[in-house]
Amino acid sequence: MDNHWEHEVAALLRDLSSAQSDLLALLGEKRQHLLKPDAARLQALQPREQALLERLQACHDRRTQLLKQAAVEGLPASSLTTLAEAITPSGRSEVKVQLTQAARQSRLLQHQSLAQWVLVQRSLLHLSQLLEIIATGGHLRPTYGKEDPTGATGTLVDHAA
Repeated sequence: MDNHWEHEVAALLRDLSSAQSDLLALLGEKRQHLLKPDAARLQALQPREQALLERLQACHDRRTQLLKQAAVEGLPASSLTTLAEAITPSGRSEVKVQLTQAARQSRLLQHQSLAQWVLVQRSLLHLSQLLEIIATGGHLRPTYGKEDPTGATGTLVDHAA
């Protein structure tokens, strides 16, 4: 095959790997700011997150275009892995190593993102429960029943309760 494909796939994978590494670093910083609640610093990370999102989207768009071009030229184009199989043997091993590394980093990013999502969800649940305790004065009342619904106000609404 043509050296052009080898170069294109390798360049895409280098850019993807760079974006993934930067995102892993950002998620590490974000984790630190989540563990010791620092809303200002978390918000300051947002522009960097947006820039990384744009870089990853550009990699995705390049991948799509690359696979479309490969299909037009009659190369296997169902994935970058199948395209890498069709690349010359001299470049196959380098590209395969890059593909393996990108897949590994992608999996790590998924785990890091999921862990942070769980942490944030549990924090929201905890805050929701605290608000419920404050609103009901610490006295939980049944959701359903024959009680007078107007008597179910919390101490924030009706201090006399």
